[in-house]
Formats: sequence, C-alpha cells, structure tokens
Amino acid sequence: MIGRDCNICDHTFIENDVRVGDRVTIKCGVQLWNGVVLENDVFIGPNATFTNDPFPRSGQHDKPISSTVIHEGASIGANATILPGITVGRRALVGAGSVVTQDVPAFSIVAGNPAQIKGYVGATPYQPIHAVAVPEKVGPHPSSVSGVTVYRLPVIQDLRGLLSVGEIGRQIPFEIKRYFIVYEVPTRDVRGEHAHRGQHQFLVCIHGECRLFVDDGENRQEMHLNSPGIGVHIAPMVWGAQYQYSPDAVLMVLSSGEYQPEDYIRDYDEFRELRNKAAGVTQ
Repeated sequence: MIGRDCNICDHTFIENDVRVGDRVTIKCGVQLWNGVVLENDVFIGPNATFTNDPFPRSGQHDKPISSTVIHEGASIGANATILPGITVGRRALVGAGSVVTQDVPAFSIVAGNPAQIKGYVGATPYQPIHAVAVPEKVGPHPSSVSGVTVYRLPVIQDLRGLLSVGEIGRQIPFEIKRYFIVYEVPTRDVRGEHAHRGQHQFLVCIHGECRLFVDDGENRQEMHLNSPGIGVHIAPMVWGAQYQYSPDAVLMVLSSGEYQPEDYIRDYDEFRELRNKAAGVTQ
C-alpha cells in the first residue's frame, strides 16, 4: 500500500507486505522488505537498509517476519541500517551511516554504531534542542514545558565542605512517599521514557551529570543536570527521559507515590492522546 503524494526515487524495491503512508520520500537505492511500515511524512535517505529476519538462512521462507515501524515525521539518514523489529518514534532523526539496534524514542536524534542518542529535536522539527541554562538565582524558575519547574537549590559552603538542601513545601512541592537512585548507567542507555498519570517527581543529580528531556505534548526542553544545586519538579502527565549519563553520575528521584505500574504511561502516542483528550483537542 502506497499513500498519496509520495516521492519514490530510482532503484527502489518495495516487497509485498509493505505499507507506505502519505507524503513519504524514499530516495534512491532503498529496499523495503515485508513487514516495513512507513507512516505519513517519513523521509528515507539514499541506500538506507532495512532488514526483517534476525537469523537469516537461505531457503527458509516460512519464518515469521519481524515488523519494522517508522512513525510519523521520522527521518532515516543515508546508508543507515535498521535491524529487524525496530520502532523509530515520531519525528526522530537517525543519522547517516548509523546502525540502529534498539528502538528509537520519539523526537530523539541518534547516530553511530550502535546508534546512541545524541540529543532531541526541539519545538521546531528541523532543529536540535539545546539544554537551557539554569539561572543562578536561588529559587524556582518556570520551564517552557507545562508542569515542569527548575529550582536553583540553596548551596552552603564553609571549611567543612558544601551542603545543598531542599525542603518539602518550598523546593519540593509534594509529600515524599518514595525515592530511588539511578547510578552506573552505561552512557548509551536512556532511562525514564515515560510519563506518570498522577505522581509527581523531583530529580537531583547528586554526583556527575546527565541530561533531562521533558515534553508536555507540544513543547519540549532539555536540562543539563550537573550539580546537586539543581532540582527539577516534574508534574503528572509530562513525558520525561534521562540520557548521556557520565560514568560517575548518581541521579536521585523523589516521588509523591509508591511504585504503581498502572501509573506509568510508556507509549508516547498514548501519552499524546491522553494530553489531547484532557485539553479537548481532536486529532
């Protein structure tokens, strides 16, 4: 199935069980094998390679096919290789020559072999997002993302060392029911990648550094957490992810609730649907 207003260039091969959405661009030398789905407004660069069999053997034609889905508005760079069963999220960007071995989150920019997250796309879908600088003034600082507040926490220094402090009801605007600490994270890995239906979170990188990506469904922002003097409050129904951990990074997360699997939203499309429904927006 091929949608409307597509641009399919020379030497492109499209097998039987393939779905191509509307306004898709497929440059020269691309092969789309059974199980590949390209949603609307996807861009596939020249000689990008798709696969659908994780253990190929000649003559074995009755094996189940792994489906590869490239979601709406995503772009795959020239000569990139996409392994079987991969999902590339909405508006994500895969750099030229990358080898994609894991699912690519929505709005992320990945590159390398294996592909790793290098950044996120900003509110303008053609430009990478850059981390905002946290003001030096102690106190709360609003974010462009609804439901996210950045705090410059008090830091006290004397001959005995440094002390950073946050108080419930002031810097931490909720009662703490749980905490967890994330550490020894390989730099290629991404933590988070979810939203909460009802729980609040407060994040402080107490050692090392990492980057925090937040998204309210319309606006996106990145923060560089590189000091125990920076805290970020994330309200319910905000999509968040942490990535680019330094080897010595220790991230502390305070939560307003006990661990409840049903409170997590792990699918970005479901998150957007819930946000739009709450705002009365019809897609």
